[in-house]
Amino acid sequence: MKQADELLALLEKAAGDETGLPPVHQWKPERHADIDMRIARDGTWFYQESPIERERMVALFSTILLREDDDYFLITPVEKLRIQVDDAPFVATEVQQVKEAGTTKLIFTTNVGSHVVAGASHPLWVNTDSETGEPSPYLCVRDNLNALIGRSAFYQLVNWAFEEEGKLFVESNGRRFELGSLG
Repeated sequence: MKQADELLALLEKAAGDETGLPPVHQWKPERHADIDMRIARDGTWFYQESPIERERMVALFSTILLREDDDYFLITPVEKLRIQVDDAPFVATEVQQVKEAGTTKLIFTTNVGSHVVAGASHPLWVNTDSETGEPSPYLCVRDNLNALIGRSAFYQLVNWAFEEEGKLFVESNGRRFELGSLG
């Protein structure tokens, strides 16, 4: 575990910009490899098929996550490690609705403790399975890294939604987002 603690210290030190996130897009490491790490659809991180139990470690790994096309990487200044992601790397586990100066804002909390306000920079959308009709709602967390919106958070959105022309919508930060069709 000493290596894990050293990695945590390194990642905390690297988190330098105003968002608290390391500048992963600026890093161009020479060493590239694949690592036996996977993020399951429910947001559980696995290393060598065992769940990573330390929430703090998962939260720190999430800060050095980078997506290029359909590939996901953990990136540091010295190495870029490809990992597997079953669906989206994050899960939006909670949502709150607040009104600020007459504007409704939907504030999501992810499984790694990030807070994201849906809006122009952080859109939400719903993909519907063509065979089953089951919705899969998503939120853009940062760059092109998304969160699957958890079932209870999605039900809360549906509860707050308004109907227009047979479709359900929610609003956040001046933007309107479609949740799906009625019927």
